[in-house]
Amino acid sequence: MPAFAVILFTLTLDAMGVGLILPILPSLLRELDHTGDIAFEFGLLIAAYAAMQFVFAPILGALADRYGRRPVLLVSLAGAAVDYLVMALSPHAWVLYVGRVVAGITGANYAVATAYVADITAPADRARRYGLMNACFGLGFIAGPALGGLLGDWWLRAPFLLAAALNGVNFLVACFALPESRRAERAPFAWRALLPVQSLRRVARVPTLLPLLAVLAIIEIVGQIPQTLWVIHGEAHFGWDTRAAGLSLAAYGLMHALAQAFMTGPISRALGERRAVVLSVMMDVAGFAAMAWISAGWMVYPTMVLLCMAEIGMPALQAMLSRQVGDHEQGELQGALASLASVAAMIGPLAATAVYAMTAPVWPGTVWLLGALLNGVCLVLLMGGAARRAARA
Repeated sequence: MPAFAVILFTLTLDAMGVGLILPILPSLLRELDHTGDIAFEFGLLIAAYAAMQFVFAPILGALADRYGRRPVLLVSLAGAAVDYLVMALSPHAWVLYVGRVVAGITGANYAVATAYVADITAPADRARRYGLMNACFGLGFIAGPALGGLLGDWWLRAPFLLAAALNGVNFLVACFALPESRRAERAPFAWRALLPVQSLRRVARVPTLLPLLAVLAIIEIVGQIPQTLWVIHGEAHFGWDTRAAGLSLAAYGLMHALAQAFMTGPISRALGERRAVVLSVMMDVAGFAAMAWISAGWMVYPTMVLLCMAEIGMPALQAMLSRQVGDHEQGELQGALASLASVAAMIGPLAATAVYAMTAPVWPGTVWLLGALLNGVCLVLLMGGAARRAARA
């Protein structure tokens, strides 16, 4: 099996494992903690996961640059399988928090997988391959939330058991079919590279990276709004149960995968990477504005088209970022980007749930409109000269 196909298979199963538990986490929190603020606790669980990714993504990236991609991927996949099994047997809410901490550590392997693809792909083809990687995440979110919603309707712990099994299969496939990609001279190892802030500071010294990093940070923060509030908003305002929530997430995953697989490459080639990112942000502005005003559950589905069209720009942005540094720095760069995304994933859920709690009784669309306005800042940055120079780098 080609190495890229193994990475795609690994990412698909990984996304399925994450997607399986999203529809049932609010219900499981209610079962384990009858008195807590479920919306806040749900956001806190997501923030805990992101905090660990912030700390460990540069660590895994630096270790992968020094010791190779394959061993780091194998250890993280094995750890994820054990972690989901522990969460499946959890009798207390605090065990879920411990589980999300461990899941955040093992989930930081996306940076390593992205660096692996950069190793085996020519720069001109990276946007297309990053699009396929993101499409596989979409495919995972087709099956994952749908299965999670159906299994959770039967037993709330069942999705965790399936997630553990999927990560076990993931580990076995990678163990036997994934060769090492870093056969050239390995990067020297420095302990300071393991510090998240140091890693971000090092990549921020590249002038052409700065506007792209700002755009990435805003997109990641805004992207936490639907991730955090999708199920909670649907349950509160559209009357969704776990099955309806899972099916809506599956539909989103399907549209996401189709857009990534069939539109990212052609649009990036036709418009150029920077213009592809501009178009995607414009779609996101329209999608968030629509989410602010819809009043019935069925309206979510046509709105998904805009939100999924917005995803076509992320692979182009990743390709632009990867071309600003040398091949021997790809692991550190991807680790730093994952840390930046994790900072956004810490800020986003807590801010989204806080704004939602304050404004939902008055108008539940406030948080969505705020996301549209923040995306407008990205458009200003992308139109600037610095972003234009980065696109030509």
